[in-house]
Amino acid sequence: MKDIYEFYNMDCVEGCRKRLPDNSIDLIVTDPPYGISGHTLHKHYNRNEDFVLDGYIEVSEREYPEFSRNWIKEAERILRPGGSIYIVSGYTNLIHILNALHQTSLREVNHIIWKYNFGVYARKKYISSHYHILYYVKPGGEPTFNTHCRYGAQEKKEESGSLNYEDREDVWIINREYKPGKIKNKNELPTKLLQKIIQYSSNEGDLICDLFLGSFSTAKVALGLNRRATGFEKSKIAFDHHIKEMKKIVPGYLLKDLRIPDATSPLRQGESWSDAEKEALAKRYSELLKIHKMKKKVMPILCKEFDRGYWSIQKALKNMESANAPDSDQSDLFD
Repeated sequence: MKDIYEFYNMDCVEGCRKRLPDNSIDLIVTDPPYGISGHTLHKHYNRNEDFVLDGYIEVSEREYPEFSRNWIKEAERILRPGGSIYIVSGYTNLIHILNALHQTSLREVNHIIWKYNFGVYARKKYISSHYHILYYVKPGGEPTFNTHCRYGAQEKKEESGSLNYEDREDVWIINREYKPGKIKNKNELPTKLLQKIIQYSSNEGDLICDLFLGSFSTAKVALGLNRRATGFEKSKIAFDHHIKEMKKIVPGYLLKDLRIPDATSPLRQGESWSDAEKEALAKRYSELLKIHKMKKKVMPILCKEFDRGYWSIQKALKNMESANAPDSDQSDLFD
């Protein structure tokens, strides 16, 4: 299994310097200590701590700025050009992570909000129920982003609307996982969240790194999706427990349950519209609107008849609306 994964019970900064060469990692997904007295998280969550592993290693508020600069600098070094990094963070020390990122060459792509269930209750302020996910890319190479790995470009919800568009919005609503009666870490990322990141930003065979392995969730999902995995965990208690669990993982075990996207696309996608086609589109749109009354019912029919994508049809209609703006009768046609 050595060629599939390698994990190290050591500090990630020291470990990166000793174990990982420059430009060797395709994707980093990591959840660093939050610097909020993580060893006391049980005071905020209603759960049985008897099943939570001891040995959580926290970082003090005073140390957090330098701590962030050190590990993020190593992350920049080990990423291949075009490689991606996703950092999960609470808001308390988010500023230090952002400052550390700004001192590197890494380029921001998205600042994602992960909304989860059962936030931390408070009586005199708003309840905290989200984390930040910072998505950055190392310049100098082609980033991996598999736009249609989960939903095809033409797939729609029953009530209309693009499934692909919805899945790629930068607010994710994904529930935490609860494992009653099972050994767990203080804080674990859910499989659905990790699966989404790894599907979009890596390919089978890529090397995925987690600098703070914790429960080894990132590594388990990476192997489950036929990627390779490496990373570091400083806590011996956590490392010794989860390294045994890793030996039970069957590579590719998640693939059988993956949703297969509809990869079909309009045959005439990307072609320009002739004047005759625009005229035919406007006429057909008007006819269908009189029958179905609602644009959301008309658009799928137009896509099929004209063998074009939704946004191509939409843009063509909008352009004709602009061209005919002085003519109120024609302008009303496209409302």
